[in-house]
Amino acid sequence: MEAIAITGTGIVSALGCSVEKYWAAMLADESGISLAPWCDPERDGGSVFWGTVTDFDPLDWMDEKIADGTDMFAQMALAASQQAMEQAGLHGGGFDAERLGVVHGTSGGGVRAFQKAQYMLDTEGPQAVPRKTQLQVWANMAAGQIALRYRLHGPSLTVTTACASSLDAIGTAARLIRAGDADVVIAGGTEGGISAPGGKRDGDFVPAMYYAGGAYGMEGASDDPRRVMLPFDVKRQGIVVGEGSSMLVLERESHAKARGAKILGYLRGYGSLSDSFHPSSPDPSGQWEAKAMEKAIRSADMSPSDVGGLAAHATATPKGDTAEINAINIVHGKGRTAPLPVTATKGHFGHSGASSGGMSLIALLKGMHEGTFVHTSNIDEPDPAAEFEVVHGTPKQLDYDVAQINSFGFGGQNASVVISRS
Repeated sequence: MEAIAITGTGIVSALGCSVEKYWAAMLADESGISLAPWCDPERDGGSVFWGTVTDFDPLDWMDEKIADGTDMFAQMALAASQQAMEQAGLHGGGFDAERLGVVHGTSGGGVRAFQKAQYMLDTEGPQAVPRKTQLQVWANMAAGQIALRYRLHGPSLTVTTACASSLDAIGTAARLIRAGDADVVIAGGTEGGISAPGGKRDGDFVPAMYYAGGAYGMEGASDDPRRVMLPFDVKRQGIVVGEGSSMLVLERESHAKARGAKILGYLRGYGSLSDSFHPSSPDPSGQWEAKAMEKAIRSADMSPSDVGGLAAHATATPKGDTAEINAINIVHGKGRTAPLPVTATKGHFGHSGASSGGMSLIALLKGMHEGTFVHTSNIDEPDPAAEFEVVHGTPKQLDYDVAQINSFGFGGQNASVVISRS
C-alpha cells in the first residue's frame, strides 16, 4: 500500500496564525489563554477564560466580498489551508483540479453567525438579519470555500465528529487517496469565530455558547489563567474553550516525489470507532479509546513499542482524563523499556474543538524534525495513575520517528492517528 505523504501544514491558533509562531510560542511556554472578551466577573461569578485567536484579520487572507459571506470558522479554515498549500508548493496552481479534494471537520460550523443573526432579529427586527446568513451558517461552507478558492473538482466533504473532527477528516482524506479518488487532499478541522475578529467582543452581542459550557459544568474555575486548565494534573477540574484551525496537505507519496515536493512526514495509521457510553462522558475504563488507538497502530502495520511519543486528547476534565489515562495505560503502559513520553497540548491554548487533533499533530510533526517533544503547559503534579511520562514544565529533547495523536469527542467519537518522520 502506497504511503500518504504530508507536504503542507497551516494553523490559526491562540498562539499565532502560522505554524512557526505557534511552535515557537509552545516551546517558550507562552499561553493563549486569557479573559473571555465578554467576561464580567461580578455578573459571571468569577473570571471566565477562553483561548481566543487575537491576531487574526480575515482581510489578510481574503477580499471583503468573501469575508462578508463567510463565518469566521470558514475564514480561519481558508487561512490555514492557504498556509498549507503554500508550503506544499500548490497555492499557485500546477495541480489536476479533478484529483485534488477537501475534507474538513468542524463541530459548530457557523454557529456564531447563527447566534448573531438571532440576536439581530430579536433586537432590531427581521430587516436586520444578514442576507448571507445561510451561507455563513452551513457547516460545509469551509470545505466549499476552500474548493472555490482553488477551483477544485475533487471530493469536497465535511466531517462533524465533535472534537475528533480534524483527525477523522485527515483519516478520511487518506482513505480517499488510497481508494484512488484523489491524488492530493486538503484536510483538517476548524472551530471558532465565537468572538469577533481579533478575539474581541462584538458590541453588546454575547453568544449563548459563552454560557453553555459553564451551565453544563465543563469549564475550569480559577482567577489565574495558568491554573484554569490542567491536563492530566491531579487538580484538574475542567476545560477552557478555545478556537482555531489546523490544516494539512496529504498526497500520494509517488505524486509528491514526482513533482519534487518536500515531504514533511507520513500519515501511517488511522483508527476511529464509537465509544457508545454516554453523550458527553467516555467509558471510564478507557477500553474503547484504547481500541481506537490499537486500530491506528495496526493500520500503520506497527506495534505500540514503535511509538516514540503521544499527544493526548486530555481535556483536563476529571472524567475525560481518567478514561484516557486508562486507555494509554492499556496500550502503552506495559512492555516498554522506558515510559512513553506523552503531552497534552491544550494546556497551551485551551480546547480548540474540532481543530485540536490537527494542532497536536502539527506540534509532534515539527518536534520530530527538531528532536524536541513539546511539554504540557501549566501543570505541576501529574496524575500518579499514569503509567507513562507526562512531559511537563519544559520541552523534552527527544529523538523520535513515530508519534500517535488522540482525539475524543462528545457523542462517543474516538479517533487516533499515527504519523512518522520517514
